[in-house]
Amino acid sequence: MVDRLTPTDASFLYLEEPTTAMHVGTVLVFPTPEEGFGHETLLALVANRVAYVSRYRQKVRHLPAGVGGPVWVDDPDFDLTYHVRRAALPRPGTREQLAEFVARVQSRPLDRTRPLWEVYLVEGLEGDRFAVVTKTHQAMVDGVRGIELAQVVLDASPTEVTPVAQTWAPAPEPSSVELLARAAVGTATSPRRLVEGLRGGIADLRHTGARVAEVAQQAATTLVRSATSPAPPTPLNTRIGGARRLRLLDLDLADLRAVRARRFGSGDHGHVTVNDVVLATVAGALREWLLTRGEPVTAGSSVRAMVPVSVTGDAGQEPSAVGGGVVACLVDLPVGEPSPGMRLQQVSYRMAAQLAAGQAVGARGIAGLAGFAPSTLHSMATRVASAVSRRSFNLIVSNVPGPQDARYAGTARLEASYPVIPLPRGQALSVGLTSYDGRVHLGLHADRATLPDLDVLADGVLSALRELADDPT
Repeated sequence: MVDRLTPTDASFLYLEEPTTAMHVGTVLVFPTPEEGFGHETLLALVANRVAYVSRYRQKVRHLPAGVGGPVWVDDPDFDLTYHVRRAALPRPGTREQLAEFVARVQSRPLDRTRPLWEVYLVEGLEGDRFAVVTKTHQAMVDGVRGIELAQVVLDASPTEVTPVAQTWAPAPEPSSVELLARAAVGTATSPRRLVEGLRGGIADLRHTGARVAEVAQQAATTLVRSATSPAPPTPLNTRIGGARRLRLLDLDLADLRAVRARRFGSGDHGHVTVNDVVLATVAGALREWLLTRGEPVTAGSSVRAMVPVSVTGDAGQEPSAVGGGVVACLVDLPVGEPSPGMRLQQVSYRMAAQLAAGQAVGARGIAGLAGFAPSTLHSMATRVASAVSRRSFNLIVSNVPGPQDARYAGTARLEASYPVIPLPRGQALSVGLTSYDGRVHLGLHADRATLPDLDVLADGVLSALRELADDPT
């Protein structure tokens, strides 16, 4: 039997273009442990882990003439050293230089002839630090058999990296004739596969991918219903190129909690959440950015965000080791509101109204997410966004609560984890946030040509949070 990609997984391959690479990324930053952490250590760590995750040693094959969808096959030429790479910044490498390196790496599509992932060891960071940068194609991260690479290499406790015996041997790569024969056996024994196979042969692969995306969009009817009108026009929505910019920011989780406590007391916060404070902060930053650009901003101006969030289980969602079930809402961020306090009130009300009305997609509607790490949840959030018409929102804001205790790669203690959310076609900015060990790590990922002033937006995040903390209203 062939291991066929699901229609959703395949759609990420069909719809990928040079300007819209469909991989998610994570930037993990570590202080160098006393015993050091080099390329050989990372090679051994990844080798030990992919031994138990077969998808990372498989590549995609397409059946001749589009008969059925693409399939996973073992890569007979799998070369770990091709996927685990080494880079260095001129010492002492700054956060800005690291962000520039990651932006260039993330803008390059993955090699379709090999397993669809890469990981980089970036040495030379200031403060005797190093970074591990991952790229994992969306087609691999289905939330069941495939997980994001950053999750694979992290542990809850420090461990010595001892290479294990590699006993894996790839299955012989099937020829095109063999793939056709196996597909025929599969369709003969499964009416569902027969329908899928016939559907796949009607048109070329790219057109099939577009139809798959349409089906996914129809399946997300609760989200589509919440978009009663198209998203407002903004400078964020334009034809984008292939080059990227990235800014990495750190916020103190205690500051976000303090804003909520200061306004609503230390007891019952009602429906106001830390995520609402995050969204109000993003709204304030977007307002400052738009005003700096001289864009027209009126009292009713808004920017619509697709917000996949992780919430506690009391909202009827499945429990998760990273903080709750996953839901996604379309929220109009009130960038026209000059008062920081009122922005928070409006965001909080709109989020609560959607959740109360059931206008959200729970974790069970996305995939089986319980127990998954933040990097995988960010990938699943991107999948949710891909199921909704791009005309329904202006940008993605993915906020995933992560573990508040330490994580390790070998003996190296994780210091920061920055998500890099891919840009859909026609959207020049995505915002990813991961809370970890008392901090909130934020990645602003943008089209290079559209946002030459990404630093203004990054500075606006910090100033918007200060405004929220200082506003007396």
